[in-house]
Amino acid sequence: MKKFILLIILPFLFIGCLSATKKLNERYYQINLCNKFDGKTEYVLKDRTRVDCLTDEYAIEVDFAKKWAESIGQSLYYAHMTNKKPAVGIIIDTQKDKRYFDRLNVMAKKYNITIFIIDKEEQ
Repeated sequence: MKKFILLIILPFLFIGCLSATKKLNERYYQINLCNKFDGKTEYVLKDRTRVDCLTDEYAIEVDFAKKWAESIGQSLYYAHMTNKKPAVGIIIDTQKDKRYFDRLNVMAKKYNITIFIIDKEEQ
């Protein structure tokens, strides 16, 4: 009987754990960063692409560190389409993510992309 009850309860505990960490997806960080700049989240462009955060000054693409390369292209495109400055909000999750930040930083300097570091630990 104890095994039967455990089998019924265990999946619900697992689902509860997933929902507790669900807020820590990309959207969670996007909203937090955008609120700090009083920007608009998910700003829709004419071609139906979406800027993660559009402020008076920046078109910001928010991504986890491992997607650093994608964030460059998106931020440049969104900046072009909105006449704003390109920016990337990079979510740093682990110490290993520093290598991705370093790569992003090289290209950000070359193409004048502003980087906003989002430390996952501080959220």
